[in-house]
Amino acid sequence: MAQIEKVIEALKQVEDPEIGVDIYTLGLIYNIDEDKGKISIRMTFTSPMCPYGPALVESVKQKIGKIKGVKKVDVEVVFNPPWKPTEELRAMLGV
Repeated sequence: MAQIEKVIEALKQVEDPEIGVDIYTLGLIYNIDEDKGKISIRMTFTSPMCPYGPALVESVKQKIGKIKGVKKVDVEVVFNPPWKPTEELRAMLGV
């Protein structure tokens, strides 16, 4: 399995505690880069005022940091573009 695929699998283990769905499925991950053991993640939160934001970032770093060959994990949180659930996700959540 390629390193990016392992990162995606790790991200699927990080659940948004308010919604109960993993952050990858929610579409909170905008970009994943890998360069010589350094993983860079660009992500957002469901809202800029997300009370769980710092905990989510820490969980992302911990989960990815456990992957063999990962030396460093950088997480950049952005709010542009703002998160917007897909129609499929809205249906799944019953919204």
